[in-house]
Amino acid sequence: MPAPLDTSSQAREPDPRLARSRARLIDAATELLAEGGVDAVTIDAVIRRAGVARATLYRHFGSGTELLAAAFQQLLPPVASAPEVGSLRSRLVALVCDQARLIDQAPLQLTVLSWMGMSNPEADRRTTEDDASRPHLTALRHRIIEQYRGPFDAILASEAARASLRPAIEATTAVAQFVGPMIFNRLVTGLPNDQQFCTVLVDDFLAANAARKTNEVMDVVDQNEQ
Repeated sequence: MPAPLDTSSQAREPDPRLARSRARLIDAATELLAEGGVDAVTIDAVIRRAGVARATLYRHFGSGTELLAAAFQQLLPPVASAPEVGSLRSRLVALVCDQARLIDQAPLQLTVLSWMGMSNPEADRRTTEDDASRPHLTALRHRIIEQYRGPFDAILASEAARASLRPAIEATTAVAQFVGPMIFNRLVTGLPNDQQFCTVLVDDFLAANAARKTNEVMDVVDQNEQ
């Protein structure tokens, strides 16, 4: 009598058909996104382009928002590395100029930032349940934070930064101080995010966060006590 087949390993292996259908859905969503923007990525358009059933889409993605988040994540460029040579000021200027070019020359960046702002619950109301129920949106948010924050983390953790700047500068705050004005220029004022503007941002940041000598700090304390 032949030995029974061991199906335990087969049961543990993922169904390749699921991987293929998921890939087709993301490919369809990214194509529609590139062709017509966010409004073009509807459930009906995606399943028609991908050639899959609606139930298959919802097996992979809990909502159209989740599908869009997965598509955005696939389209985003890799996280850029921080400049490694030069003074603290020159490295920051080079990095901020790179971020400015990314914002000005890649419409996808502004699209995803605007879409994220409308899709995310307000920060003070967002819960771990929200994150757990929308894993693709959560992953996209972390990816965007890393894309902007990662290079600043590297520079602000350098010896030059520790020697020149006040302690405990939070990289996310620094990113907001640099990237916020550039996005405002791009969306509202129409002013150029050129090297001169980026240099002003860096110089203002360095001046506001410069390490203060002990005697200078004591002078401020004395003035406040008078």
